[in-house]
Amino acid sequence: MTGPWMTLAITLAVQAMVSMALLTLPVMAPVVAPALGVSAALVGVYVALVYAGAMAASLAAGTAVARFGAIRVSQGGLVLCAAGLALCAVPHPAASAVGALMIGLGYGPITPASSHLLSKSTPAHRMSLVFSVKQTGVPLGGMLAGALVPSLMLLLGWQGALLASAAASLVCAVVAQPLRAELDADRQAGKPMALGNLAQPIRLVLGHPALKMLAACSFVFSIAQLSLTTYLVTYLNEGLAYGLVAAGLALSLAQLGGVVGRILWGWVADRGMGARRMLALLAAVMTLSSAATAWLSPAWPQWLVLAVLVVFGASAIGWNGVYLAEVARQAPPGLAGVATGGTLAFTFFGVVLGPPVFGALSALFGTYRAGYLGLAVPTGLCCVALLRARLSARAADGGR
Repeated sequence: MTGPWMTLAITLAVQAMVSMALLTLPVMAPVVAPALGVSAALVGVYVALVYAGAMAASLAAGTAVARFGAIRVSQGGLVLCAAGLALCAVPHPAASAVGALMIGLGYGPITPASSHLLSKSTPAHRMSLVFSVKQTGVPLGGMLAGALVPSLMLLLGWQGALLASAAASLVCAVVAQPLRAELDADRQAGKPMALGNLAQPIRLVLGHPALKMLAACSFVFSIAQLSLTTYLVTYLNEGLAYGLVAAGLALSLAQLGGVVGRILWGWVADRGMGARRMLALLAAVMTLSSAATAWLSPAWPQWLVLAVLVVFGASAIGWNGVYLAEVARQAPPGLAGVATGGTLAFTFFGVVLGPPVFGALSALFGTYRAGYLGLAVPTGLCCVALLRARLSARAADGGR
């Protein structure tokens, strides 16, 4: 019998692989962009295409999980990511655009599928911690991309590095197969995949005030997260004269901050701080960290630059587990996957809009510093909104 720790382990591994797939090309942007004859700033368009696909796939994920099972949906996502990476290895911008959409279609269903599995196997008092541990797969995948992809590129070329990442996703899909029969035993093979079902997750979120508030916060937080991870290597390379390997390692450290943060924030939230207050605190840290990142200088000692980026990563990358656990708590019984898919549509919409706007703002002012400074505004507003919502909730509850 598959225990809760094995369920957590496989969902964590799948999350790491699809996250690595998503970030493989952005990590190589300074080299790949000239090979394709485009500007490195257009990596924001690539990320937007990925998340446009992810947004559509997340809306269909709840129904797909019910019909095919969470493990089978996860395997399908891994295969789509591998196919998308292989397409990105074709040296033409159009192939990269289609590859980006395929990676998004593979990435989108992964979190709703894992939420479906974990909500069934996790006690309520451990939700934040367990979901946070699973969500460490996102920064772990980023760490793998930052640490391995530049070296793979030097060894195999940029196309070989993309194909190596594709192979890793396929291996993970094969490893998950022995768990399929047991973990997908609750699937409903006859459930129809109707287009009308795509609206159900959105209706659920908009009809539930707590879910609507969480979705709005995730819209802003996702902009901060993807702007950090998408542009950091290029910013350090062009703005602070870091080599690609050194900049990639800096990204890995920021992702490591996210790994530690996700576990720590989940533990603290479960120990009495609560999800809403924790999210407000993280919004405040994002605001300060994004402003500090905008002021990084080549004259700063490297340890100070890395310290700022680790703190930025701990907040901008570390919020997801607490958020997803709270979504699962607030969802009606049996609808954790649907609610997660609905809120993630808002999350991914932020990612679709965020990186291109970040890139356009940076191009307008001729520096990525403008983009990072601009992030401080919406994250600061989000902090204020969360605190006001918490105070209103306390007042409605008689001050308790």
